[in-house]
Amino acid sequence: MSTDTTEKQIKEVIKKLRPYVRRDGGDIEYVKYEDGIVYVRMLGACVGCSMIDTTLTDGVEAILLEEVPGIIGVENIT
Repeated sequence: MSTDTTEKQIKEVIKKLRPYVRRDGGDIEYVKYEDGIVYVRMLGACVGCSMIDTTLTDGVEAILLEEVPGIIGVENIT
């Protein structure tokens, strides 16, 4: 699968997740995809939130791993 196709799929998944993150006062921004890792920036209420690791691993990462082939992890860029 090409990087362009993978990035398009990643952006679609993030677009679907944004309303849930925004509901709690936060936001998520796609930064880049490199070597199987999706880099995102958590914004708003997510910054400094004690649940950010759970949101990333149990939410964002779990869904990306399930829906986009080739993803091995998600990292937050601060």
